[in-house]
Amino acid sequence: MKEKIREIIRSVLEKNGIEYKNDIDILKPAKKENGDYSTNIALKLTSILKKDPMSIAKDIATNINDSIFLKVEIAKPGFINFFVDKSYLLENINTVIKEDKNYGRNNIGKNKRYNIEFVSANPTGILHLGNARGGAYGDSLARILRFSGYDVTEEYYINDAGNQINNLGLSIFARYKTICGIPTEIPENGYHGNEIVIIANDLFDKYGDTLLDKSLEYFKDLGTNILLDKIKKVLADYRIKYDVYTSEKSIYIKHPLNEVIDKLTKSGYTYKEDDAIWLKSSMLGDNKDHVLVKNDGNYTYLVPDIAYHIDKMHRGYDHLIDVFGTDHHGYVARLKGALKALGYNDNILDVKLLQLVKLIANGEEIKMSKRTGKIVSLQELIDIVGVNAARYFFCMHSLDTQMDFDLDLATKKSNENPVYYVSYAYARICNVLKQAPKINPVLNYTTINNEDAYNVLEEVYKFKEVVENAAVKELPHLITNYVYDLAEAFHTYYSKNRIITDNEEITNENLNMILAVKITLANALNLIGVIPPEKM
Repeated sequence: MKEKIREIIRSVLEKNGIEYKNDIDILKPAKKENGDYSTNIALKLTSILKKDPMSIAKDIATNINDSIFLKVEIAKPGFINFFVDKSYLLENINTVIKEDKNYGRNNIGKNKRYNIEFVSANPTGILHLGNARGGAYGDSLARILRFSGYDVTEEYYINDAGNQINNLGLSIFARYKTICGIPTEIPENGYHGNEIVIIANDLFDKYGDTLLDKSLEYFKDLGTNILLDKIKKVLADYRIKYDVYTSEKSIYIKHPLNEVIDKLTKSGYTYKEDDAIWLKSSMLGDNKDHVLVKNDGNYTYLVPDIAYHIDKMHRGYDHLIDVFGTDHHGYVARLKGALKALGYNDNILDVKLLQLVKLIANGEEIKMSKRTGKIVSLQELIDIVGVNAARYFFCMHSLDTQMDFDLDLATKKSNENPVYYVSYAYARICNVLKQAPKINPVLNYTTINNEDAYNVLEEVYKFKEVVENAAVKELPHLITNYVYDLAEAFHTYYSKNRIITDNEEITNENLNMILAVKITLANALNLIGVIPPEKM
């Protein structure tokens, strides 16, 4: 409706020879007496036309003759207020029911190929809250983009090479030797989590001390496979299903790291200093240069990351999205700069940085440390609050803002808990529909005419617009905000109106309306990975 009003205003301006290239603001007035929609275009045109805004508003309003408006009024200091015929809201009920699971779907993506890489936690431990937040964002964005006509690949990059995997193997071996009666210290940069102890204990229970002569490679591969399988299982429980798992080892074969260095050198973007090879990243948008190959001949982790992104570029995606932790803030410029130095369009790569998550219980923050193994895992969070609450809460906030995850609120069975509040709206509708007589199709809605019903139907109608905005802006929290507003409008309507009445016509129209609300709620919640219960 907002876009339709914009088109009508643009048409009036064109007919009157008024050139205005900026966006036309269409607002929802705070007070109902000021109409359903309002625009300040007359105020914006004052400096261009050199006329009084009220006069401009009157000229525009006089030239608007469209049947969708019951009336068009002007108000000081120069607003144009639109009172809309609500028939379009009623007609939309049948559109929702007909389109069902496809309601809200659009094709703004036009099949553009997007790759979203997220979580990609090293297979050296368990998934933590940062991974949980990144996972909720990445998967929800993928769902929204697919719903909007994009061809999306969800990808997990397996860091199965490098020092962290060496330290994983050494940590498991140290724990195993200790259990075998050979006290051994965990290496300085090793892993202390309970999952390492469990792996070592399982090995001893199964093989006794017969693995003491095994190589480090054995423990590295075994640990990587076990922990990666655990990660995959937890993510599946979290309703994330990746399309592609890419191994760091496979990248070394397809894009040898020495060749990456050679190409950067030939492009003139490296130099040697102190027996190390440096990237001239300060020439590429970074604040300083960075080492690519250390003086001991080992590569820094930037090099395989460059090779990995080269691989993604070669796969022909139109857009790449990486979801990194906020500690990678300084890393973005050097990665994009290296790709640019190699001749790639670095604008294809968009890096989203997720901010920190604080876990709150009983009003206090739960302190966590990955180094000591004292962290709350994603699996523990799911066990405590459930998948619905976990995904909903993480999708309530923009990724670039710090957030508090309140365990007490997330487990509360009251309207204070937003996911409970939204779920209750859905369950209420399911309960009414279950008890109701058969729903018959309605050609013309004539009995729905109160403000509470129109407020609900306006929320239903705007769903497609919200989906498009969430896709274009890449902001899943717009969907979460919308779902709450829709649930709130429905709860208000439900508290003031009888749905099943003695009048068959009124009842049937009401049932069709709430069926449309149910479909919209389900479709919206599916975009953020939430499956609402039919009974509470």
